[in-house]
Amino acid sequence: MAANKRERQKKEAQRIAAWEAQRARKQRRQRIIAGCVAGAMVAGVAAGIVVLALNHGDAPVDAGTPPLNYIPTPEPMPEVTPEMSVPDPALAENRTWTATMSTSQGTIELELFGAEAPQAVASFVYLARQGFFNDTPCHRLTTAGIFVLQCGDPTGLGTGGPGYNFGPIENAPADNMYLTGTLAMARRGGDGFSMGSQFFLVYEDSMIPADGAGGYTVFGRITSGLDILQAVADAGVAGGAGDGHPALPVTIEGVDVQ
Repeated sequence: MAANKRERQKKEAQRIAAWEAQRARKQRRQRIIAGCVAGAMVAGVAAGIVVLALNHGDAPVDAGTPPLNYIPTPEPMPEVTPEMSVPDPALAENRTWTATMSTSQGTIELELFGAEAPQAVASFVYLARQGFFNDTPCHRLTTAGIFVLQCGDPTGLGTGGPGYNFGPIENAPADNMYLTGTLAMARRGGDGFSMGSQFFLVYEDSMIPADGAGGYTVFGRITSGLDILQAVADAGVAGGAGDGHPALPVTIEGVDVQ
């Protein structure tokens, strides 16, 4: 009987420790987030295609209008604290980085262009090292006009970010063509200084026209795991639309950068 009691006590202690560790991770990420910022959206699908704005059930938006973007939340931006400051571009070290993104659907390997997009890479590396991306969903899949999976928002609503924004746009393609495997920053339409933590992965060549602010910062590429991204795309969008939450859920479990 004593042995059974000790075993039950051990299991209960392990359960409590696991719960406390999970709570600590969430609290750490919340301190980094420090409130939601207006989420960035990939924009510029071909004219005439109707896609959905995913914020709070908004009505369809005509893609022939200025680039699609989320409607900013009415809440004011929180006061910026030192831990929310935009990371120094020097953190990118003017070199190529490698990143391993572990997801619920498999591992995606990335190459980050620290020389070509130092501010975006510095931010991504900083957030990855802070565990910001841990346990965050990829909230948006597009399967018509443009072909991308968008991730990096801990809220899963397309309105979240790290508590800071940065710009200007770096390393955007002159021809507006985002090739298969491209890793790029999402932003609000018409605002080149609205980048935060949201990014998109291109699973099929996509023409995304520039807007008044320019194009979209390309800061890396997929080197392995494109088949995982394609499988998510093949499963389609939940509800059968061309733009929305992926039917095959994808959660980023962690990102390791080297």
